[in-house]
Amino acid sequence: MIQITDMTFRIAGRSLFDEASATIPDGHKVGLVGRNGTGKSTLLKLLTDEYHPDGGEILVSGGRGVEDPIGMVSQEAPSGPDTPLEVVLRADKERERLLTEAETTDDPMRIAEVQTRLADIGAHAAPARAAAILAGLGFDDAMQAAPMSSFSGGWRMRVALAAVLFAEPEILLLDEPTNHLDLEATVWLEAYLARYPKTLVIVSHDRGLLNKAVDAILHLENLKLTLYQGGYDRFEKTREERLAQIEAQRAKQSAQRKHMEAFIERFRYKASKARQAQSRIKALERMEKLPDAVNEPTTRFSFPNPEELPPPLVTFDNASVGYEPGKTVLKGLGFRIDGDDRIGLLGRNGNGKSTLAKLIAGRLAKFDGDEHRSAKLRVGFFAQHQIEDLDPEATPAEHMARLMPGALPDKVRARLGGVGLVQDKQTTKAKHLSGGEKARLTLALITYDSPHVLILDEPTNHLDIDARDALVQALNDYTGAVILISHDRRLLELTVDRLWLVANGTVKPYEGDLDGYRDWLRQEERAARVAASEDEPDKKNDRKQARQASAEKRRQTADIRKKIREAEKKLEKLTQRKAQLEERLADPKIYEGPTADLKEVILKKEAVDREIESAEAEWLEAESALEEAS
Repeated sequence: MIQITDMTFRIAGRSLFDEASATIPDGHKVGLVGRNGTGKSTLLKLLTDEYHPDGGEILVSGGRGVEDPIGMVSQEAPSGPDTPLEVVLRADKERERLLTEAETTDDPMRIAEVQTRLADIGAHAAPARAAAILAGLGFDDAMQAAPMSSFSGGWRMRVALAAVLFAEPEILLLDEPTNHLDLEATVWLEAYLARYPKTLVIVSHDRGLLNKAVDAILHLENLKLTLYQGGYDRFEKTREERLAQIEAQRAKQSAQRKHMEAFIERFRYKASKARQAQSRIKALERMEKLPDAVNEPTTRFSFPNPEELPPPLVTFDNASVGYEPGKTVLKGLGFRIDGDDRIGLLGRNGNGKSTLAKLIAGRLAKFDGDEHRSAKLRVGFFAQHQIEDLDPEATPAEHMARLMPGALPDKVRARLGGVGLVQDKQTTKAKHLSGGEKARLTLALITYDSPHVLILDEPTNHLDIDARDALVQALNDYTGAVILISHDRRLLELTVDRLWLVANGTVKPYEGDLDGYRDWLRQEERAARVAASEDEPDKKNDRKQARQASAEKRRQTADIRKKIREAEKKLEKLTQRKAQLEERLADPKIYEGPTADLKEVILKKEAVDREIESAEAEWLEAESALEEAS
């Protein structure tokens, strides 16, 4: 259990929490959200005693007899000669200690106790469980047996995540766990965390994860903490309703206050009305102080649109590509890209998505085959390493001015403003910018010359939810072609209309949608688990049968999944309609007009509420049917 009571905390003279309170009961899964820089990661450090509050208190307790209930991903990525499997297994401290004791003790009674405890904690099944977690995060058998020193920093951080998941602490704290994952590993993690049997607090800007893996949202805003039940979409709706109600109350209170103040001003010195005036003065003093209005800045992105070029912009025919001669990553590539294409790349990390992106961007040369590019083609390419490659001593204005020599300062500032870098952020050195601000600067740098093709490789890792929504809008307004690699399903769903699957050394169109792809991944995972549980001589045949069964299940559940998607779309439209009606009801002017108009709005809202209830029932019925069929 986590109990935060009137907690105050300041860092470098800046207040992050002011008498904030919240309670997270045992077994609850909570998403911690708030704008960049509000103190979400700081709160995790307060929970682990890395920081200590200036006022109030934080109480953290685990299960009975648990000495150290909190688990968090290590900030130091593991390295050295150990394998990922060995690193993950060592995360269970009790198992490690008991195994060592079992090999060293000579006391028969103690040996019996140790073996009993090892059986109780499932110690002998631990290697299989650790391997399953690593597989879910993208490590095949060969990778699980390779030395940690052979992996990049991103893959080592995946091992650190696997280790804390394997340890299964009473309270699991995760800070942006999907930043080093691809879409496939993110889908696995969503399902894993949704089943996590203990307390979970996760900082994330991934709507999909916050909708599927948690049952409550802890919102950090205005130095306070507010707990909302449900996933992110429900939180967003509930918060909007709450703000609308407060705004309506504020308007009503303001009118009452003006009326009383006018009475007091007019009659406070008139003997016959003095008592009534004093009564109103006391009523004003007792009037409840409503929360301050939230005036958060709106995040906006815009990318300059290119001039139109005749199609196709890029074509490849029977091409292959790699990084060293004789080590081909992708082959048999045949495709074209036109100016209005919106393409999402699917496939596990290591399959070649980034290699394909670099080929299209002209960063890698083909080994063989045919290639054609429009002579005037300009390509904007975003990759994570570019954020780290920024000049730490240069400001965003200086970075942009280097690319736009001779441009007027107003034009430079306008381009930075197009990605939300405004005012003092334009003159702050890059080393003092947040990860999200560096990502915005990189987006500005790659789009300054109005590229015809925009290639984005995981652009949202450091962006908060509002910035991600702004990126969606900017990409939909942009008139050039977009090629997108992202673990953020919502970004893909709202911006691309074609999917390519990068797998088995080549690239092919994927005919389904992202829901179908998610279901296929989960079926493949189940099939792999079934195949792994059988004896070695029968594995090949069992894998074939599992794949056939998986395909048959997908065919049988296609109609159900279609009903689920239709119900979700219907719910989304009804929720938007309800929000519009509630906005009208929150407007004080409607209460000053004809009663018939007010009654009509109320009746419409009641009708929408009934439709939402019916649509939710349809969705739940379809979800239950899909779960039974799976």
